[in-house]
Amino acid sequence: MPLDAPRSPLPRPVQRKRTTADDGTHLSYEVIGDGPRTLLLANGLGGRLYAWDPLIEAFGDEYRLITWDYRGLFDSGTPAARRRLSLIDHADDARAILRAESCERAVFVGWSMGVQVSLDLAATHPDLCAGLVLLNGTYGHALSTGFQPIVAMPGLPRLLHFAIETAHGQPALLGTLAQLARLSEIPATALFTLTAGARSLALRPVLRRYMDDVLGASFDNFLRLFQELDAHSVYHLLPEIEAPTLVVSGLLDLLTPARQSWEIHMRLRDSRHLALVRASHFALLERPDVVVPAVRAFLAERARFEVR
Repeated sequence: MPLDAPRSPLPRPVQRKRTTADDGTHLSYEVIGDGPRTLLLANGLGGRLYAWDPLIEAFGDEYRLITWDYRGLFDSGTPAARRRLSLIDHADDARAILRAESCERAVFVGWSMGVQVSLDLAATHPDLCAGLVLLNGTYGHALSTGFQPIVAMPGLPRLLHFAIETAHGQPALLGTLAQLARLSEIPATALFTLTAGARSLALRPVLRRYMDDVLGASFDNFLRLFQELDAHSVYHLLPEIEAPTLVVSGLLDLLTPARQSWEIHMRLRDSRHLALVRASHFALLERPDVVVPAVRAFLAERARFEVR
């Protein structure tokens, strides 16, 4: 069901649409382009369409690009039971959106949280997967694997779970956590100077918008999704995934350290790893000069849009 207008000014027309998940949750998604082949863009936790700008610019004329707001965030609905914010539910939502768009096969492009969503979807519905492009992600247990080896404090994941559970439904505590989270803009902006060079100034508004989205009305569900990311793992499923894969990591990525990408790459059957020394958690935005050509080559040479 189409909506009226795109959410943000982009160089190409954006169709905003809605569909309904299998459990009745309303899903908001966006479509750019009408090419014969489809790229399904699985957002990071809190990211939206603007996080994909280099891919939209590069492939918007050739492909159909689809992305969506995760259930519980932004324009998508919140399920009646918070348990239905699990990663499996998000993967099922992706399948529902592909079904609504009459898409039988797509390359799954995941960033951050979207890596876990894409891997779960590929493992559960291999017939839908023409290939995987995995940007700055992990296989699971995000609270345990993140910030390693810099922060290796025993019991830290449990403390984070406790903080999230204490803040749930408490506007004052959520506001305090949001203010603390806002401080991360300072080191992230400084890091962009190193990783993105001349592009760093252009990335500052993107980071500010990302933080505004994350710390807005969906912040309570955003925190719960961190717990679901920690509860989820596809580590044991990686050897079963046959789809050709491009794994991209940044050496300066603290949220999902490059070691996680290397483990994913080593356990997949048909994977190549693009390891960027000068990149953090936002490799696509920081280094489009390297990432976009690598994705283009992957789509041309390795993706399997036709069933063999």
